[in-house]
This record gives sequence, C-alpha cells and structure tokens, in this order.
Amino acid sequence: MIVFHGSEHIVEKPVFHGGKKNNDYGYGFYTTESLDLAKEWACAKNTDGYANRYELDMAGLSVLNLNSSEYSILNWLAVLTHYRSYWQNGSIAETAKKYLQEHFFIDPEEYDIIIGYRADDSYFSFAQDFVAGTISLQKLSEAMRLGKLGEQIVLKSVRAYTKIHFQGADFAEAQRWYDKKSVRDRKARRAYRRSKGAGDGIADIYMLDIMREGITSGDSRLR
Repeated sequence: MIVFHGSEHIVEKPVFHGGKKNNDYGYGFYTTESLDLAKEWACAKNTDGYANRYELDMAGLSVLNLNSSEYSILNWLAVLTHYRSYWQNGSIAETAKKYLQEHFFIDPEEYDIIIGYRADDSYFSFAQDFVAGTISLQKLSEAMRLGKLGEQIVLKSVRAYTKIHFQGADFAEAQRWYDKKSVRDRKARRAYRRSKGAGDGIADIYMLDIMREGITSGDSRLR
C-alpha cells in the first residue's frame, strides 16, 4: 500500500524508536493512507512541511487493527490511556484508566503494525470526557465519527521498518493545511457540543456502569 507521513522534514529513512514514547501507540512510525491528512499533520504547528510518501509491503507482518469488528472502542481507549501522558485528574478518571488497562488493553509491542484512530486534540478531549464519566459510551462512539477522524497505520517493529520504502515527498503549505486542520477540528467540536447536549437513551452506558457491572472485552453490551 501507499502511505504518507506528515512532518516538518523530508524523512527518507524512518528511524526505529525515533518518535515519542507518549504518542497514541507509543514508539513507532505513524503514517496514513490519506495524503490530505498527512499534509494537515505536517503543518500542525502552523509551519510548512511535507507529506512523505512510502510504499509499505504488508506481506508477512502481524497486524493489530483496533478498528476491526472484533474490537470495541474501549480496546483503543485502553491503549490510549496507557501511552498518552496527560489525563484529567479527579472524578473516576484514575480508577477508570486502571480498569480499562486491566480488562481491555492489547499490547501493541507484540505486533509489527497497529491500525487505529488518531487522537487529535479534539478527539483526545472526547476520550477524556468518557474516562472522567461525563459522557456515555454511545456519545463517545458518535464523537469519534465527527470531523473525518483519521486512521493511522503505525510501524512498531524492526521488521516493519524493513518493509517501508521512500517514494518522494509532497510539499505542504501551512497557510492552506493548518487552516484546513483547524476548520475540521472546530467542526468536530461544534458537532460534539450539540451531541453532548442531547439526551441519553435509557440503555446508554457510562464508564461507571462498565466498572460496576464488570463489563470486559467482548461483552455484547459494547456493540
């Protein structure tokens, strides 16, 4: 497949463990199949950047696809709470994080490739609200579909790094792509506020319900 990596620099040869430990899925090389999203991510600091283009050979690689039907959004959230460093304090957040990691965590380090959502600023705040107990699981699921949330393809193993080959780089102008990212984020936040203000259904599940009722991965109530 062809994938793109948004960066302030041209990256011809990705460096194993060259990223940040507190990214969504820990150390890894973060890519997307969307050229537009890569350009937005390249200009995230309102500076010009590049959408680096690669050919990725997936043959023989072990893949954890957190967006597949066998997993729920709570599996993705458990991974996010494990790696991302900032979370709300108070409420039930700390207990919720521990519960998610004990019952829904899947270790990405055991795979070559991870596929899952990218927690941009707005989406990370939606996830925080759920962990803090202020929105239901149904509201979180709705929120993650707002604003064309990006899917990431993340290289995790040394083996995966041998399967990616640089093809070139497309220039990304901050004046255009930073604005597009900002507009998309604002639209997602506005839609989230409208959704959050709407009433819950009688069967809606909150983080507190999940812990009280001992709900674990694969439970039919999560579908």
